[in-house]
Amino acid sequence: MDMSERFSSMVKAIFFGNYFYGICAVALAFEANLQQEIHVLSWLFYVIIFVAVVFYYTQAYLRDHLSIHHERSRWYAHHRVILKRLQTIYFSVVVLLAIILFFQYRNSWLQQSLPFYVLLCSVPLVAVFYQGIGERLFRKYSLRSIGWLKPFVIGYTWAGMVTLYPALFESIESQGLFELSWLNVFLFIKNMMYVAVLCIMFDVKDYIDDYNQRLKTFVTSFGLRKTIVFIISPLVILGLTSFLIVANIREFSMMKVAINTIPFVALYVVARSLFKRKNIMYYLTIIDGLMLLKAVCGIVGMVWF
Repeated sequence: MDMSERFSSMVKAIFFGNYFYGICAVALAFEANLQQEIHVLSWLFYVIIFVAVVFYYTQAYLRDHLSIHHERSRWYAHHRVILKRLQTIYFSVVVLLAIILFFQYRNSWLQQSLPFYVLLCSVPLVAVFYQGIGERLFRKYSLRSIGWLKPFVIGYTWAGMVTLYPALFESIESQGLFELSWLNVFLFIKNMMYVAVLCIMFDVKDYIDDYNQRLKTFVTSFGLRKTIVFIISPLVILGLTSFLIVANIREFSMMKVAINTIPFVALYVVARSLFKRKNIMYYLTIIDGLMLLKAVCGIVGMVWF
């Protein structure tokens, strides 16, 4: 195997193996820390997020049975044995670190209010219901089968993990009681809408499969042009408006606002680029890369401006 083949294999492992998703999750959590004025949390928190995201998405793709014509499907078929072994390791790491985190702050865990536990449990429950339990129990009525709801379910899971979780765990580490603020709410909406738009853009890639399975996504229901104009554009505006409200609450400088606006502009520009057919790596590097762009812009804006 020459250098170019090794590099190609490494890139596929990073993106198809969902390590890039893990990196994005940690980066977005750092961004939320700064925007909510939360101190850097224990390394256990970030490792759990990273490994849990890798485990979750890998498990989802291992369960999917897409056409062998899909490049990612071929990669999963080729590496299936090692991926299943890694899943056991990932799951064990998450459980072990969660137990350590619980006993390290046991008293703080036990004194929290009901809203804390509701928010804490809602994220993994929605995620599991979407990919596993709900699909097996309710089949066509599961969250995953409701195409128009799918982007918001995924958006809720991501926003909860990278926005609410840092606030929840900050209250644990500081031995205080969690109180949901308007700042938490608007940052949550901002991140939820951003991820929801990315999911809708990914539905463009899966248009043929979704159409054949009669899954009613926005793209299969309205077509690409109407989806971009009447669905994606309003969601981008809603996410940006939520950020501007946060900027007003926190009294951000004009430069900080401008830098944090870049990802929303990029989101709309990339959405319009989908009028031309793109390959799987475009979606994984460019579209998913918008999550990392958002995190980087947020961190840069908060640290240097």
